[in-house]
Amino acid sequence: MNQPKQPPPEIIMKRMVSGYWISQCLHVIAKLGIAELLTDSPKHCDELAAATNTHSDTLYRVLRALASVGVFAETESRHFRLTPLAECLDGDTPNSVKDLAIMLGEKEHYGPWGELLYSVRTGESAFEHSYGIPFFQYVQENPPTGEAFDRAMTENSDGENKAIAQTYDFSEIKILVDVAGGAGSLIAAILRNNPHLKGILFDLPQVIEKAPPVLKNAGVSGRCQLVGGDFFTSIPAAGDAYLLKHIIHDWDDEKAIAILRNCRRAMGKQGRVLVIEEVILRGNEPA
Repeated sequence: MNQPKQPPPEIIMKRMVSGYWISQCLHVIAKLGIAELLTDSPKHCDELAAATNTHSDTLYRVLRALASVGVFAETESRHFRLTPLAECLDGDTPNSVKDLAIMLGEKEHYGPWGELLYSVRTGESAFEHSYGIPFFQYVQENPPTGEAFDRAMTENSDGENKAIAQTYDFSEIKILVDVAGGAGSLIAAILRNNPHLKGILFDLPQVIEKAPPVLKNAGVSGRCQLVGGDFFTSIPAAGDAYLLKHIIHDWDDEKAIAILRNCRRAMGKQGRVLVIEEVILRGNEPA
């Protein structure tokens, strides 16, 4: 059987350098809720435009662009249906990435990438160069951005949380502190899977305000204490283990060390720190 012919390098490179076209199309479609409108059956572009108060011809171009990479399929003239990729933009599906597509396409996330050269030349933050303050300060001071960020992080964690709760052996831990644990979806999954365990959810006060419904739905409210604070100042003591999931990569080395040092100060002699991060392997092999 003949293998598909690989495109010439220059064609592959053209696709790479224009990749943000597709990511912005995904952002727009996710924000408009197009995937949800196609759940039951294919629809004409005019119908989709009417439902989303958008310009039909322009929307058609966006949908065709996405269909060219397997997101949506044009079944007949100007009619579109979902594909497995497009289903991931439906916020009601278990493996949705809708909120992530929305967040990453907003100006606060997408825009600073246009200042990457500044960071490469100076070693300083492109976000701070663009907005004048650190990202997490901006998130606190701009509630819509903060809410979009929280939704995307929760969505991004849903699949991981179940795997972590079921895979890691928590049997020797009595009290687990989830450092910067957000609204509590991870510690809720861990506590639900480990009935012997008690938890402390630690994050900024305005963040943990969102945790009670999450913990209640998981049936673990009675085993999880909520503590508000700043991990650069101090971290709750009394934990056997301190969990940091996708936290360390947000900070430079100096601040990352400060977070880890505060974990060490809070724990006992037999305590442990559990760090969950995506890593880049050495060499040129794909991770």
